[in-house]
Amino acid sequence: MGGDDHRCEWRERAEALEGDLREMREQFASMKGTLEALQRHVFGKRSEKMPPVAEALRDPARAEADRLAALQTRRENAEKKRQLVTRKIEHKVRDDQRVCPSCGGRDFTPLGAGAITELYELVPAMVERQLHIQEKLRCRCGEGIVTADGPEKVYDKARFGPTFMAQVVVSKCADSLPLHRQAKAYRRVGVQVNDSTLGDLFHRTAELTKPLSDRLLQLVAEKEIVLAYETTHRVQAKDKTRTAWLWSFIAREEAEKEIIAYVFSRSRSGETPVRVLSDTIGKLLVDGYSGYNKVTLPGCRERAGCLAHLRRKFFDAQSAAPDAAKRAMDFILEVYRIERAALDADLLGTPQHLAMRQTRSRAVMDEFKVWLDAERPRHPPRGPMGEAITYALGQWNALTLFLIDPHLPVDNNASERALRVAALGRKNFLFVGHDEAGENLAGLYSLIATCEANDVNPVAYLADVLLRVQTHPAARIDVLLPHNWTPPQREPSA
Repeated sequence: MGGDDHRCEWRERAEALEGDLREMREQFASMKGTLEALQRHVFGKRSEKMPPVAEALRDPARAEADRLAALQTRRENAEKKRQLVTRKIEHKVRDDQRVCPSCGGRDFTPLGAGAITELYELVPAMVERQLHIQEKLRCRCGEGIVTADGPEKVYDKARFGPTFMAQVVVSKCADSLPLHRQAKAYRRVGVQVNDSTLGDLFHRTAELTKPLSDRLLQLVAEKEIVLAYETTHRVQAKDKTRTAWLWSFIAREEAEKEIIAYVFSRSRSGETPVRVLSDTIGKLLVDGYSGYNKVTLPGCRERAGCLAHLRRKFFDAQSAAPDAAKRAMDFILEVYRIERAALDADLLGTPQHLAMRQTRSRAVMDEFKVWLDAERPRHPPRGPMGEAITYALGQWNALTLFLIDPHLPVDNNASERALRVAALGRKNFLFVGHDEAGENLAGLYSLIATCEANDVNPVAYLADVLLRVQTHPAARIDVLLPHNWTPPQREPSA
């Protein structure tokens, strides 16, 4: 009996030690993955660029379409070049050069139009100081006086015109140029302005255009497919800054017009998705963040997953399980190859595209699922590879929703790209002064990003709508939105 007791005791100790060893291996794998991710973030390449997804031989019809599109682009660029202010500068032959190298003669006659050298030169920016003289007339009766209309102003007592205000906003929101740097540049050309004045113009623009940015957010919520993502943004607070969040919501109108709307919030809670998308139906393309759960319940929006986000998890697991991670990324790459084939054949969103997804893409995803189930027991659950597999299986219904909808993108990259400008601004102007300033920034981001997504000049757009939005009928406000806006017709010169 004593020997049996000792064997049981040793067996229990061995099992306990084996369990401790397994747990330590999982912790080591997790810590190793975290360390390598941090090392890559600080010292290494952050790019997760996939191998080329195009087929070896391009479809001839698609190649011809690309050639014609490139030709059209060259024509448009040539037309833009013709519209540039062009100055002709003549260079005369100097007197000491007027000697024939053959006979030594000095009798020359013009030969053709001469050699032409094209040169682009930067003319320093000029801010014009305008003095508007309003004519005053008095009636011969001596009583009645009439005065000519003055210039249009964005607001009473404004000292800066709408184009100046628009340029300040676009420089900050599109080019991430802080206001104090803009003020410094304006002072170089003779305009004595400080950054606080530019800040007033910035926030005044946001307040006047708020009905437009709010309307963009409403339109996004009405669409069948919405893409969303979020990132941090710092807010000035006592003694130190605090963390707030900037969210991007993207949808497409008919004719492929894209709407991009941003929302500023104090936290990353699900309150923001609820505020934007509550009581709406359709599909919401996001990553696995739980903050979107409240708007993806039954009867609400259907959650769609992001293959690029999934691939990133396997990309990060390469050091722990290189062969398995590469195999997983190859499955995802094959899906992208099928999507590229649909793009090359100009089939995106068509029934033929849906057929490709339901046959070729479904076969790839089914094989991927079988492989994930088989691979799962081979990796520590808390290691990088185990966590990637767990994420994939937990999000599987969302990740495969694209198989039944040809209009649904396979990834959320567009929404992440929309936040790059915010990340660059975060590096340049560091933080916003308060929550209201963050909301103003988000509203102007919305207008300018939607302008750029639809090839609209944001400076010309803002300069125009700043004068029109205050008197424009609210029922027809969609006319002034960036993707619907048309430049005002210029009056013919006398």
